[in-house]
Order: sequence, then C-alpha cells, then structure tokens
Amino acid sequence: MWLVERLASFPAADPALIWSDRVLTYGELLERTRAWKLGELAAGTVVAIEGTFSPNTCSLLLALLERQAVIVPITPGQRMHRAEFEAIAEVERTYVFADDDTFTVENHARPVEHVLTRKLRQRGHAGLVIFSSGSSGAAKAVLHDFEALLEKFRTPRQKKTVLTFLLFDHIGGIDTLMNALSNGGTVVTTPSRDPEVVWSLVAKHRVHTLPTSPTFLNLVLLHEAWKRHDASSLQVIAYGTEPMPQTTLRRLAEVLPHVKCVQTYGLSELGVLRSRSRPDGSLFISFTHDGFETQIRDGVLWVRSPAAMLGYLNAPDLFDAEGWLNTQDAVEVEGEWLRVLGRVSDLINVGGQKVYPAEVEGVLMQLPNVADVAVYGEKNPLTGHFVAARVNLASPEPLDVFKKRLRAFCRDKLAAWKIPVRIELTDEQQFSARFKKTRVKPA
Repeated sequence: MWLVERLASFPAADPALIWSDRVLTYGELLERTRAWKLGELAAGTVVAIEGTFSPNTCSLLLALLERQAVIVPITPGQRMHRAEFEAIAEVERTYVFADDDTFTVENHARPVEHVLTRKLRQRGHAGLVIFSSGSSGAAKAVLHDFEALLEKFRTPRQKKTVLTFLLFDHIGGIDTLMNALSNGGTVVTTPSRDPEVVWSLVAKHRVHTLPTSPTFLNLVLLHEAWKRHDASSLQVIAYGTEPMPQTTLRRLAEVLPHVKCVQTYGLSELGVLRSRSRPDGSLFISFTHDGFETQIRDGVLWVRSPAAMLGYLNAPDLFDAEGWLNTQDAVEVEGEWLRVLGRVSDLINVGGQKVYPAEVEGVLMQLPNVADVAVYGEKNPLTGHFVAARVNLASPEPLDVFKKRLRAFCRDKLAAWKIPVRIELTDEQQFSARFKKTRVKPA
C-alpha cells in the first residue's frame, strides 16, 4: 500500500497524531500499524471499527487498508444503529474501542453476498462504507473503492497541522485524516466540538487548518471563543457540508482577518472534490477538474469521477447510463464559477416559485438578536407550500414584537413569497451531531 510506504519515509520522530494531549509520532504510528495481527484475515473481509480518531483506530485503519479489507467506520454516537449497519454492510468482524483506546473484537458468521462488495473483492482493492442519511432520514450505505479515493493524495502537497472536527464516520473526516498523513502533517483530535474546546486546541497545538461546518462557525461567532484563545497559527478554515450564510462568512472575515476561509465541496457519494473559492469573498467556487468532470443539468450539479462510489448497498444509485452522478445539489452559475443553493429535496415550492432555505436563512441571520434559524416549508392547499422559520434568539424577546421586526427587516431584502409566514421561537438546538442544519420536512 503506497500510503503506508509514504508514512515510513517521514522522520520517525515527527508528530503524526495528537490524541488526549499525547503525541503519537510517525514511527510509533507505523509500529502500531504493523503490530495488528491480521494474518488470518482474508483480503476483502468486511470489518467495522467503532471509535474515534485514536492511535489504535487510526493504526487499525491503516493495517486494514494494507490487508485490502472493506472498512466500515462507526462513531460511538451511532452505537444504537450498529447492528443495523453491520447487517446492511454484511460485516464479518467488529472492533469496538473504548474511551481509553482499549478494544474488544466480535466475529460474525455472515456471508458477503452483495454484488458490489463482491465486485470490489474481485478488484483486490480495499473498500470503505460510509452511512449517509438521505432526505427521508433513512441511512444509506455508500460503498467506495478506498484506493480510488486515495489517488488524489498521491501527489505530495503542503505539510500542516489539522484539527479533525469532522467525525470518524464522515467522508470529510476520513479525507482530513488521509490528507494530513499523506503529507507528513499532524492530526489534532478533539474530545468535544464545543467552540471553547476546539479553539483552545487550535491555540495549544498551533493548528494551521480547521475543516468544519457553517453551523459550527456560527456558534464560534456567537460565543466569541476566538477572543479567549490565541488563534494566530490558524491560516485556513475549510467549510463545507451545507450552504454558508453570506453574513457568517463576512463576519468571519472581520473577526479573523488573517484566516483564509475556503469553501469545500464533498458528498458521501463522491468524496471531497478539489475546488477553489472566488477571491471576492463570495460563496462561489470553481472546480479544478483534477480527475473528475462536472455538468449542470436543469440547474443541478452532476459529477463523473473514478473516485465516485460504486453504489449504495441498500438503495438505488444515482448514476445515469454514462456514469454521471446526480449530486441533487441545485447551483447558480456565473461563467466558470458556481454557488451551491442547497439540496433539491430542501426546495420550497410556493405557488410555482422556488425558495431555497439557505437563502432565507442567510437574510434572517443578519437580523439583530438572531442566534440561529432553520427555514423549511409547510404545506398549503392554495400555494403548495409556504415558508416557515424556527428561530433561536440571543436574548429573550416577545414573539409578536419579533415577528413585526422580522417582516419589516425582510421587506426590501426578500421577495414576498420568500418571507416566512409562520415564525416560531425555540431554545432547542437546530443542528445534528455532525453540526449540520436540521430542518423540519413538510408532512
């Protein structure tokens, strides 16, 4: 496996992983990788790893890559779904890691019969299964050729210290780990995604790059964690997973002027595509087309890539006859640049007029005293749907007063059909464990 060979080329004393404030060097990471006794494990075996980015989970991941296993990462937060995930992926062995990085092993007498997994075995390549929630909320099992995903890391790039904000079972989390290790960088793990904890780790370990989500960045701005910790080492914030409100991006530029905010684009089905942000501070990006192609069809982005998933293990795939994948992301195009408007499934149809929640949320986030907001559609017998908003306030305010203020604020900023008809105040958080916006779907 070329990746493990490259790790061996880095100075053995260089830090590879910082976990619970303990440093694991490249020499130690390789030693742990080689210590895994997998001799009896056949190539192509489906193996689940329940854990986080710890020394043992990361070294096991590398060892299983060399063994050409099909790897199914699961986080402790998904433990209640583990039996379901194991059945869908046809897992034959499970490693369960505790908080102290000790582990137990469970073997399963389960045949591997899925045609896609068997196809991967015939290639003799390692695999990766990522569980991604679809618009219905049902978990979809995305099967990747892991070696195809790793190809983009063959060309050496910048060595840097990166914080693993995105989770162990997230395509972006795996991308962060592989990107850092393939370039001899340092991976800083976090026990919590609390803004105070993350920012303290940025300061303590001199983190260069923070991959994260717009929802988390909004929390950082709300809690002003950067004021209490030295963030001078931070050079890049790479944001993705959901549309970014323009007001959040603008505020980040004001409070962290030395940090370059870079928009990334990735899907569980595609991995993370190489792109660049337009230098004017807008939300437009362009793709490098380094190893992949893009098309826009009826305002929706389609991608063809050798690193795209082989398919779903439990759902129909999204490929057309020529191998193009429907991302289901609506986009606005300006020449070579495009802006992601949101998932087609999130679209609110108001009397034939299209409303994307992210656009309305971006306006409402500019309203004073708004801490967070989720916009969604509710059914209406006359117009099909109307726009609704659930709002978190920074400080208490009577609902009737807030409604009047919101509607007056939106009058010259949004078309009439985009202004929320139903407005609700809430104290509950409106994001998932992955720090991604959650919205109520129409019944």
